[in-house]
Amino acid sequence: MSSGYGFEGALRPHFAAAHNLARWLTRTQADAEDALQESVLRAFRSWQAARPSSPRAWLLRIVRNCCYDLRKERDRDPVEGAVDVDAIAEGSNAVVGLPADGPEVRLLRMADGEALQHALFALAPEFREVFLLREIEGLSYKEIADVAGVPIGTVMSRLSRARAQLRTLLAGERRKETA
Repeated sequence: MSSGYGFEGALRPHFAAAHNLARWLTRTQADAEDALQESVLRAFRSWQAARPSSPRAWLLRIVRNCCYDLRKERDRDPVEGAVDVDAIAEGSNAVVGLPADGPEVRLLRMADGEALQHALFALAPEFREVFLLREIEGLSYKEIADVAGVPIGTVMSRLSRARAQLRTLLAGERRKETA
C-alpha cells in the first residue's frame, strides 16, 4: 500500500486523525501540537526502514507513544481543556420539533457535547483511546490492536468496558439534570 507513496503522500491524509488522537490523549492543544510534531519527526526518521503496510495505524501508534512519553516527561496530570466534540455529537442530538439550526438545538448540543466530553475524560486512558480510535477514527479492531500494541481480544474488551462506562456516566449526568 505505501510502496507507491512517499512519506508525505502516505501520511498527510492521516494528520487530522493523528492530531485528534493527540488532542484527546493529552487534553490540551499545546501538548497535542508538541506530540504531533514529535510524532511526525519520529515517523520521518524511521519511514525508510519501516515502510508500513498501514500508514494510518503506524502513524497513530507513534502519536500514541509520543503522547504517553510527553506525559511521563512532564510528570504531571494533564489539564482538562475544551475539546471540540461536534464530530462526536453530530447527528446524535437530533431534537424532534425544533429547527435544526435553532438556538434551542445548539444549546442542547452544547450541553450534550459537554456531558460527553466530561464522560470521555473520566474514562481510563486505555479505554478512551480504543473508544476514540474505533468510534471517531473508524479503525478496525486489528488496526487498533496495532496502534495500542495489544491483542485484538484486549481491544474488544476495552471497547466494551469503555462503552459500558460511558453509558453509566452519561446516565448519571441525565439523572442529575432531571433531579
